Amino acid sequence: MKKGDTVSAIDEDITGVVKEINGEEVWVLVDGLELQFQKAELVIVKPFHDKIFNSQNLEAVLKEKQSGKPKKIKSKKRSKEATVVEIDLHIHKLTSSTKGMSNFDMLNLQIDTAKHRLEHAIANRIPRLVFIHGVGEGVLRMELETLFWRYPEITFYDADFRKYGAGATEVYIYQNPKE
Repeated sequence: MKKGDTVSAIDEDITGVVKEINGEEVWVLVDGLELQFQKAELVIVKPFHDKIFNSQNLEAVLKEKQSGKPKKIKSKKRSKEATVVEIDLHIHKLTSSTKGMSNFDMLNLQIDTAKHRLEHAIANRIPRLVFIHGVGEGVLRMELETLFWRYPEITFYDADFRKYGAGATEVYIYQNPKE
């Protein structure tokens, strides 16, 4: 036990910081009051570590202050591309075989997948999704728009043409929708 350790009394609900030690007597600072205990009446809860303020750290801080240049801290900015989740709704990406499936069955699989992924994103606070649907005749795109209109907490628009062409829709999910 040493000065600065956090200690707790064995028989009482008292926790404080060791202020002074004199033989077997220990003075503990508890809520601004100094209380006297015997060493045997106390237990160390959290030892005081000198490693935080060791001489190497102190020297580094003093050098930095004298040089006048603040230490550079690299910030980790997220790029917009990193935060977008892409969901490819092309049928060959959703199932290994379309044998025995009608166009209606394939469309339902694509819409169900989109709905589940959208609800998952809303539940997990994922802000942006891109649904890749392709160009085709536009049936899947119209069905997706019908689905998206059912959710008041989202907005949707054509995704970046340079990256996806005309075959993708981007969805933005408001995290705190206005009610």
